[in-house]
Amino acid sequence: MDFLRPASWEEALAAKAEHPTAVPIAGGTDVMVEINFDHRRPEYLLDLNRIGDLSEWEVGEKTVRLGASVSYTKIMENLRTELPGLALASHTVASPQIRNRGGVGGNLGTASPAGDAHPALLSSGCEVEVESVRGVRMIPIDDFYVGVKRNAMEPDELIRAVHLPKADGPQQFSKVGTRNAMVIAVCAFGIALHPETRTVRTGIGSAAPTPVRAREAEDFLTAALEEGGFWESGAPIPPSVAKQFAQLASGACNPIDDVRGSAKYRRHAVGIMARRTLGWTWESYRGNERSAQCA
Repeated sequence: MDFLRPASWEEALAAKAEHPTAVPIAGGTDVMVEINFDHRRPEYLLDLNRIGDLSEWEVGEKTVRLGASVSYTKIMENLRTELPGLALASHTVASPQIRNRGGVGGNLGTASPAGDAHPALLSSGCEVEVESVRGVRMIPIDDFYVGVKRNAMEPDELIRAVHLPKADGPQQFSKVGTRNAMVIAVCAFGIALHPETRTVRTGIGSAAPTPVRAREAEDFLTAALEEGGFWESGAPIPPSVAKQFAQLASGACNPIDDVRGSAKYRRHAVGIMARRTLGWTWESYRGNERSAQCA
């Protein structure tokens, strides 16, 4: 196994073009596990740790440009207001040591359905910035996951950043694991309310071959909130609406039985998480609305 260590982004792109099978490594929290267990033996490792731009972020007027190697710890400490769903998901990632090393770029590159960042990325509606010597592409997150541990990138491309809309409403994330820490998700659920567009987006992890959205649940809830005038009134969501949303979210799953949980349990758990996170986000929205009215 050869170790490539470019000193700049341009050198990294050139190395990836010359060696398309080279496996990028930054945090190494996924790659090193596979190598240590001899599940993967790449011909080349492409170390990106000398490229400082990948560990930087920029908060714009409407979006956050998040470098691929920005650690989960940095997201938790610095972007909780702008990216609350992703910050909550970051809290659940393994241990403090891994949160200090791992980043969203690694989750996207590996494209495991169990990656903790995916539900928050899907519910935010972000774009992934990938680049090669041929140029830059922006891939909508909805088009990024194409199969089990497969993404839409070309062999010569590297992930440079993720562009996420700044939260315009409450966001939540929930995860079920076999224990409280250092655990791969049995299943996970993310939700984001978007009051500016009066829409709802979701993300489901570890309950289908790829991370997915519960699109029917989103459409149902978006219509229910609009037709019932809930955005204006801030009234409580009826239990019947929450129940139907949960059932539709559960129906979006296509899980398997494995050592962490059964398919039946995953569907059930996703429905529970959908109902609970909807309740949490809507109560937060109602609280914000009441505060605005008082002001």
